[in-house]
Amino acid sequence: MAPLALAYAVIAAGGGARALGVVLASNTVPTIVFLLAGGVLADRMSRSRILFFGNLLAAAAQAMVTMLVATGHATTGPIAACGFVSGVATAFSAPATQGIVVQLVAAEHLQQANALVRLPSNTMKVLGPVVAGVVVALAGPAWALGWDAVTFAVAALLLLGLRLTPLAQGPSSAPSSAPAAPPSGVLADLRAGWAGFWSRTWLWTYTASGTVVVAAWLAGYGLLGPIVAAERYDGARAWGLVQGAFALGLLGGTVVSLRWRPYRLLAVALAGSTGIALTPAAMGLGLPLPYVLLGAPLGGAMLDVAVVCWSTALQQHVPQAEIGRMSSFNHVGELLAVPVGYLLTALAAPLWSASATMLTCAITIVVVTVLNLFLPAVYRVNRT
Repeated sequence: MAPLALAYAVIAAGGGARALGVVLASNTVPTIVFLLAGGVLADRMSRSRILFFGNLLAAAAQAMVTMLVATGHATTGPIAACGFVSGVATAFSAPATQGIVVQLVAAEHLQQANALVRLPSNTMKVLGPVVAGVVVALAGPAWALGWDAVTFAVAALLLLGLRLTPLAQGPSSAPSSAPAAPPSGVLADLRAGWAGFWSRTWLWTYTASGTVVVAAWLAGYGLLGPIVAAERYDGARAWGLVQGAFALGLLGGTVVSLRWRPYRLLAVALAGSTGIALTPAAMGLGLPLPYVLLGAPLGGAMLDVAVVCWSTALQQHVPQAEIGRMSSFNHVGELLAVPVGYLLTALAAPLWSASATMLTCAITIVVVTVLNLFLPAVYRVNRT
């Protein structure tokens, strides 16, 4: 609910696209800057404590935004400052989230656990925008933002009951509660993490290709999707249907992942990533809307299967005491794609039509992913 409510709060305060861009950037930039530090801490400290304080910090940031909006003081500067705090919370919570599942669940149940973690979030991707639209229309954005703050606070309280000690160096498949070895220093841990990341060819090549794929996806679907929908279809209504169909596909992919356990985890993750090219390809080619609405849920389902397989592969093939740093390097690669994708779209705008750029993005997604599938290292990362 929060993104829609925040957008309308900025608009209601007199801000336009520029103000909204500043607010969104204030949330993304600190996540990129602090994500590597978050990965180091996730491998040195209790991940349950990191998640507790991360949710508490996010609750405070959203509560402050709620107060600003409710009292009519929601100018760009204060909201951006709250977005910065929220971005910092995300930077420290994301690596801990990736690593905590493997501490709680045996190796043979990791895929089902990863799918179950995604089940409620994907359900809310379908319902959240609809509920947010009703709440904002009837009561105003402050109520939706306030509810968001409450959910973070409740999450923090729930996490109080989860007490995990820092990890010892140990095998990736066995949960460990032994205290970690004496710290060698944050920079030393970061250098060791980079060495481990670079030594795993399958990990850095997947991250590199993911940076390109995410950039093309953000440009082709996220940025140009509404524009092409307005040019070729009936605008907001068509784009809303496409987004809803894609979200339903994500939910369907989660259900599939609860039952299907592929052996070649990384190969399936890469192959599934090509599914996100379906929607921008169909819209770029100008296919009728029914065909676009057939491709969107299929692409969403393939993407969610890919995400679950990737999480399972990372958890099974990286020692528990390194997962925080390895996932943070991967997340940084994906987040760097956000400004790159938008910049390339802006550069292409004077040269190509929105439809041509969208089709090019779809082709890029497929080509980069297929090239990665030719690497022998991909087929050594299988279910343990």
